[in-house]
Amino acid sequence: MGKVYDRIDGRLRSFIEEQPIFFVATAPLAADGHVNLSPKGRSGSLVLLDEHTVAYLDFGGSHAETIAHLRENARIALMWCAFTGPPKVLRVHGRGEPIFRDDPRWAELIPRFADADGPGLRAIIVVTADRISDSCGFAVPLMEYQDERTLHAEHFGRKDDAAFVDYCASRRYNQSSIDGLPALHLPLPPRTA
Repeated sequence: MGKVYDRIDGRLRSFIEEQPIFFVATAPLAADGHVNLSPKGRSGSLVLLDEHTVAYLDFGGSHAETIAHLRENARIALMWCAFTGPPKVLRVHGRGEPIFRDDPRWAELIPRFADADGPGLRAIIVVTADRISDSCGFAVPLMEYQDERTLHAEHFGRKDDAAFVDYCASRRYNQSSIDGLPALHLPLPPRTA
């Protein structure tokens, strides 16, 4: 059954890298605040920086809940499910930090994502693990992966960076979360690299 790990070893790394989708959960500190749960999965948009640190690309959309929650309290959980092969669920609970486009660390991190970098990229989320654990996954359904959806990349690929900056500013829940917490720094800074 479930086990707690002190690091993301080679076996766990392989499991993470084999999954085409993962889920991100965050929440504000307020008891009546809205919990956020988001699917992620653009190919190549997640990297393991070391045995305790995971990073993923945060692309533009109509909300910035994860960023707002991380700015407030840094709490985050990532989850991977095996939809094929042996049943398994893996969770990384930790502390997350958004690295914005004008942060000096951006230039160090963005090359780690190779071909996943693309239009609509607004931040890199870096997660330092506090707890790494798995569970059986016996109730996770078996599903077949068909292909990557390209709609997001195509949509933002039709916008230059100035149009993307305007898009982010025009979305109500990019500057603040649905609970009113600060999210993106607007206007969104231009890319530094």
